[in-house]
Amino acid sequence: MPKKKTGQRKKAEKQRQRQKDIKNASGLKPLAAHSCNAHMDCDKCGRRQKTRAFCYFCSSLQRLPICAQCGKTKCLLKTGDCVVKHPGVYSTGLGMVGAICDFCEAWVCHSRKCLTTHACACPLQDATCIECDRSVWDHGGRVFQCSFCNGFLCEDDQFEHQASCQVLESETLKCQSCNRLGQYSCLKCKVCYCLDHVRRKGFKYEKNQPIPCPKCGFETQETKELSMSARKHEYGRQGGGERFVSEDGEELEGAYSFSDPFANSSSYSYDDNDDDEEEVDSDSDEEEDEEEEEEKNEAFIQ
Repeated sequence: MPKKKTGQRKKAEKQRQRQKDIKNASGLKPLAAHSCNAHMDCDKCGRRQKTRAFCYFCSSLQRLPICAQCGKTKCLLKTGDCVVKHPGVYSTGLGMVGAICDFCEAWVCHSRKCLTTHACACPLQDATCIECDRSVWDHGGRVFQCSFCNGFLCEDDQFEHQASCQVLESETLKCQSCNRLGQYSCLKCKVCYCLDHVRRKGFKYEKNQPIPCPKCGFETQETKELSMSARKHEYGRQGGGERFVSEDGEELEGAYSFSDPFANSSSYSYDDNDDDEEEVDSDSDEEEDEEEEEEKNEAFIQ
């Protein structure tokens, strides 16, 4: 018979399982909930931005730095893994700071654990916006992830991108390999696959798990559960307005029109003849005025 587990052993196994679940859940933590991606209000200019070592707008030093790993603003440990020992004294401000992260541009406290683990596990290592190609150091806002394609987005483009993310490259919802209806869709490749072409030969699929895309490996979803569309509309900050073309046929850089209400209106027409008619009318009015002045002068002389 196996030995009966004691209460202390049961408690140790539960604690070990709990720690394992916490470690596994750290990868599923949303990007907006990480301490290195929290909100920060500047002490000098008062503008809201992502937490940083220095203000993005006025470059001023913050009064209470926030650790990018553990999120604390003061160190209350009298004894611990602090690199800079401060027995009997609470450490705040720059006394708590140990480094600046190269990826998220935020402070890291002087805890040995934070200093050794944050740079390797920073969630903003490759946080380049897929719309404007800006990294964390190039814009002042927070970083988000698209809920459809899991791409990084800056605070300026997050809503615009997600509004147009469920758009296919093709004109129909049919499979790209055949003419049948695409039952599975990949939101990274923007293509649909039927039940036969979504599976690859020689690849082992896990039971009750999403089928990976045969092209990029991203998890596919059923098309009927998505609001997939084949139409594309360019609008917003990254969309282009009406482009101006010179007489030589060359496109003028930076020349866009967003405010002209008649830019795309087919009912609006402009004729050069209107200017000619106005010029003729003005010339005739001037001749009539000259004739009236001459008649007045002749009457005065007589």
